[in-house]
Amino acid sequence: MKKLCCLVLAMLPLTAFAYPIDVTKQLNGLSIDYNAYDTDNDIASIQVNNYGTVDANCTVVFNNGPEAPRTRKIEVPAGKHKNATAKFTRTIIKMRIELTCSPK
Repeated sequence: MKKLCCLVLAMLPLTAFAYPIDVTKQLNGLSIDYNAYDTDNDIASIQVNNYGTVDANCTVVFNNGPEAPRTRKIEVPAGKHKNATAKFTRTIIKMRIELTCSPK
C-alpha cells in the first residue's frame, strides 16, 4: 500500500500541463498589478487590478509564437479589476503577454 501511495505521489507532477507565462509591463506610473493564468492548453488569461485612484486604459497583447498576436483593450476603473482572455488554435507552449496601461 505504501508503494502504491508513493507511486501516485511521484506521478502528480506529470499531470500538470501548465505552460510558462512571461509578462512585460509598461504601467506609466499607475498602481496596476496583474495575475496571469493558464486557463486551458489553448487559452490564456490575465486579471488586471487597478489599486490607484485614476481609471486606466490598458492594452494586452497575447503572443503564442507562430500564431498572430491577439490584442485586447480593457478599461480598468479605479479600485476595480478586469479580465482579458485569448484563445489560440494551437496548444500553447510558452505565452508572452505585453501589458501597457495609461491613465484615462
